[in-house]
Amino acid sequence: MNDLLSPTPKSDYDASSIQVLEDMEHVRLRPGMYIGGKDDRALHHMVAEIIDNSMDEAVAGHATWIEVELHANGHVSVRDNGRGIPVDPHPKDPKKSALEIIFCTLNAGGKFSGDSYQTSGGLHGVGSSVVNALSDHLRVEVARNRELYMMEFSRGMPQAPLVKIGAAPNRRGTSVTFHPDPEIFGSLTLKPARLFKMARSKAYLFSGVEIRWKTEITDGETPTEATFKFPGGLADYLGETLNGATTYAERPFAGTVDFRDKYNVPGKVEWAINWTPARDGFIQSYCNTVPTPEGGTHEAGFWAAILKGIKAYGELSNNRKAAQITREDLLAGGCALVSCFIREPEFVGQTKDRLATTDAARMVEGAVRDHFDNWLAADTKSAGAILDFLVLRAEERLRRRQEKETQRKTATKKLRLPGKLVDCSSSTREGTELFIVEGDSAGGSAKMGRDRKIQALLPLRGKILNVLGAASSKLGSNQEINDLTQALGVGLGTKFNLDDLRYDKIIIMTDADVDGAHIAALLMTFFFTQMRPMIDAGHLYLACPPLYRLTQGSKRVYCLDEAERDVWLAKGLGGKGKIDVSRFKGLGEMDAKDLKETTMDPRSRKLIRVTIDEDEPGQTSDLVERLMGKKPELRFQYISENARFVEELDV
Repeated sequence: MNDLLSPTPKSDYDASSIQVLEDMEHVRLRPGMYIGGKDDRALHHMVAEIIDNSMDEAVAGHATWIEVELHANGHVSVRDNGRGIPVDPHPKDPKKSALEIIFCTLNAGGKFSGDSYQTSGGLHGVGSSVVNALSDHLRVEVARNRELYMMEFSRGMPQAPLVKIGAAPNRRGTSVTFHPDPEIFGSLTLKPARLFKMARSKAYLFSGVEIRWKTEITDGETPTEATFKFPGGLADYLGETLNGATTYAERPFAGTVDFRDKYNVPGKVEWAINWTPARDGFIQSYCNTVPTPEGGTHEAGFWAAILKGIKAYGELSNNRKAAQITREDLLAGGCALVSCFIREPEFVGQTKDRLATTDAARMVEGAVRDHFDNWLAADTKSAGAILDFLVLRAEERLRRRQEKETQRKTATKKLRLPGKLVDCSSSTREGTELFIVEGDSAGGSAKMGRDRKIQALLPLRGKILNVLGAASSKLGSNQEINDLTQALGVGLGTKFNLDDLRYDKIIIMTDADVDGAHIAALLMTFFFTQMRPMIDAGHLYLACPPLYRLTQGSKRVYCLDEAERDVWLAKGLGGKGKIDVSRFKGLGEMDAKDLKETTMDPRSRKLIRVTIDEDEPGQTSDLVERLMGKKPELRFQYISENARFVEELDV
C-alpha cells in the first residue's frame, strides 16, 4: 500500500531530511497556513487581500476611489488612486525594487512601523506575496511621480524586471490584475455575486471612499456596473440589511467615536444596532475594514457597553427584571454592525477571523457606553420598547433553563453507562462543551484533563452510521446515534429544536489520522442532515489535536502536522541539545496533561468552527450527497475530477 502512495521513506533521520523551502514554495505547498485552504472561501479571500491594501490607502487619506473588475477570462483587477507602491531600489537589496520585495517576500510591507499607515488591515506583510504565489499570472502597474511602471509574475516568480512603460501625467495609484492558479484551486472560479457583495460592504465600512464595480461575467442577478458611496456608513448598511423590517426603535442606535478624542490614540469605532421581532439577531464585525466572522475583543467590548447600558436604564426605570438580562438576550433580535480602526491589531490567524487585541474591548466599550446612555435617555419611547422586549426574552430564557435542568437530570440518568456520557456539573447550557471523542482510551485521558464544571464527554465506539448511505429505518435503531441525540437533548430532522440543545459547544475530537478524519466526516454529515440549525447557530466545532511534540531540554512545542514540524525543526526551539520528536499515534496515547494543554483548555487550544458557506441554496447539500450518499459513481467522479489537486501523502 505504501508503494502505491509514496516512495519508500528513508530509514535514517539526519540533517539531509530537513527541507528549507523558499517563501513562495512554502505558500504553494501549504496555502492553508496563509489563506485557510484551497476552497471557495480561500479563493475569494485572495481578492479581499488586494482590496484591503487599497482600502488602507483610502483610510489613510491617500485614495478616494477603488475599482474592482472581474474579467471574462477569470482575471480580477483592483485599482486605486493612492500613492502607488514604491518602485525605487530597496535599501536592503538594491538589485530589487521595493515592489518586487513586496510581491515576492513574506513578511515584507509598509505597515509594520506605523509611519506610513496609522491603521491598516494588512499587518503581517504576506497578503500581496501570498496572492502572487497562488496566481498563475499577476500584473502590477504603478503610476507614481508622473511615470507608469509595470511588472509581471507567475506563481510568485518575476517574469521580467520592473520596467518604466511611459509617462502618466494624469494618473496615480496601483493596479493589480491576477488570475488564481488552477493548480491550486482546480475548477473553482471567482463569482460575480460574491465579489459584488464584498465591494459594496467595503464602501459601507469607510464612508469616505467610492468603490466602482465592473464585471464581464454575468450571472443574471449581479449588476455589470455599479458605484458605491455611503455617507451614512454602517447606519445605511443596517437599514439595507433589515430592508424595511419592523424594529423596536424608529432609528437605529448608531454613531462614530474617534479614539484620539477619548484615548489620545489613533483609530475609531463605528456602530449601528436595532432590535426587530421579524428575524433572528446577528452581529457583523470588522477591524480596519477586515471582516471578523468569529468576533473578538471589539465585539466583546460592544456587547459589554450595550448590556451595562440597558441594565442601568432598567434600574433608573425601576424595572427590577432588567437585572436578569444577559448577552444571550441581547442577541435575540439584536441586529448589529461594529467596525473599529486600531493601530497594530492582533488577529488570530492570517485570515484574521477573530480580533485578539485586548485594549480594543476597553476602548470600544468606553466609546459606545457613553453614547448609548445618552441615546436611551433621549428616546424614551424606543428605550422602553427595547427594554420590555429584552425582559421578555430574559424571562423566556430562565423558564427554558428550569425546564432544561429537569431534562438534564433525566438524560443523565439514561446515559450514565460505562464508557458513555460523562456529564459536566453546570446546570445551564451557557459556556458548556460536549466533546465527542473517538474510543474509550481517548475518553480516559480526556476525562482526567477536562474542566468538570463545563466540559462533558461522550466516547463513541468506532465509526458511526453513515446517515446518507443507510436506510432511514436504521437511524432509530442505531445505538451510537441514540446515545448522541439523548446526550444533546434534541430530536432529529424536523423534530430538532435548537432551544433544547443541552451544550453551548459540540466539539468533535478525533485522532489526527485518516480514520479520525473519516469519523469526523461521518459526524458532520449526521449533524448537517439531521441538526443543521445547530451548525447555522455556530455550535459545532472540530478540535485540532497535534500530531507531533518536539522537546529540547525544558522547551516543548506541539505541531499540528508535518509542515509545522519541519518549520520548527528548521529554525530550532531556541534551546540547546538534540530535539526529540514524538509522534502521537492517537488521542489515547496522549496523557491527560498533553491533551488538556493542546486540545481541551480554552486558553491554549485551537478549534475550527464548522460553517456552511454556499453561494447558491442547496450547493452544500448537493456536495454532501455526492461524497457521502448511496451512489459510489458520484464519489468516483468527484475523486477523478479533483485527484490531481491532492497533495502527496506522507505515509
